[in-house]
Amino acid sequence: MGFVPEKHLPDDAEKRLKAWDNNPRLGPALLTETPPRRLGHYFERLYECLLENLLGWEVLLKNQPIRSNGITLGELDFIVRNPSDQVVEHHEIAVKFYLGYPGSGPATPLWYGPNSSDRLDLKSKRLLTHQSRMTDKPETRALLHSLDIPAPARARIFMPGYLFYPAGQPMPSPKDVPTDHLRGEWLYADDVDAFRDASTRPEAALESWVPLRKPHWLGPWCQDNKPESRETEETLTMVRTAGTPRLFAVLKQSPEDNLWRESSRLFVVPGHWPNL
Repeated sequence: MGFVPEKHLPDDAEKRLKAWDNNPRLGPALLTETPPRRLGHYFERLYECLLENLLGWEVLLKNQPIRSNGITLGELDFIVRNPSDQVVEHHEIAVKFYLGYPGSGPATPLWYGPNSSDRLDLKSKRLLTHQSRMTDKPETRALLHSLDIPAPARARIFMPGYLFYPAGQPMPSPKDVPTDHLRGEWLYADDVDAFRDASTRPEAALESWVPLRKPHWLGPWCQDNKPESRETEETLTMVRTAGTPRLFAVLKQSPEDNLWRESSRLFVVPGHWPNL
């Protein structure tokens, strides 16, 4: 059910990616277009590029709503053909960022999105029980037949992202999450000063923080200039006053090329989070 793109990459994938990075005009046109404002839409664009331009898979259908009597039942993210065996597959994808919240009781920790109406367990359940099963519905089968697309024989789910652990607090990872998953830390805005004073770690110094804006959440971030603490302080003030969680990259200067590269990540949330 789960999809691991690394298992399907061609031998020259890294070489091709570096060539596109050095000269974007050599790569797919969609990589040079202005990124969509919504992170999910940008991620879908990158996934399409992965499938078609790196893996060589045929995209038969994408972002297709399924309706019945004027009511939208759901949407198919991608219907694709796997060139290794010519089997048609249904792919549902999402990129997610979840913060582990220990709570005050003995219950299992919950993992919330920055917008706490989003939760890892709920999203996973929906992907498994609803979104990935959309091709079982007669309305979907009828639509695919009308487009001369075979019914998918496989359903795949791809949900990369980051998990953020409470700064300074041990917390177990969610069940079934790979041990090498991307991770960061989170803390409350009112605890930032204490975090800086109590920690000797380099990431505690605000002078190395930069606020990340979508779609740069997909990271890792890199820049030429030294981070400016003024922008970080202003963003922290906005977290406190506007009540909106913000993501920061912690940068270190690379001795090889003098670029400032992301070394870790921190989410800073308002004091009432996750009760937004």
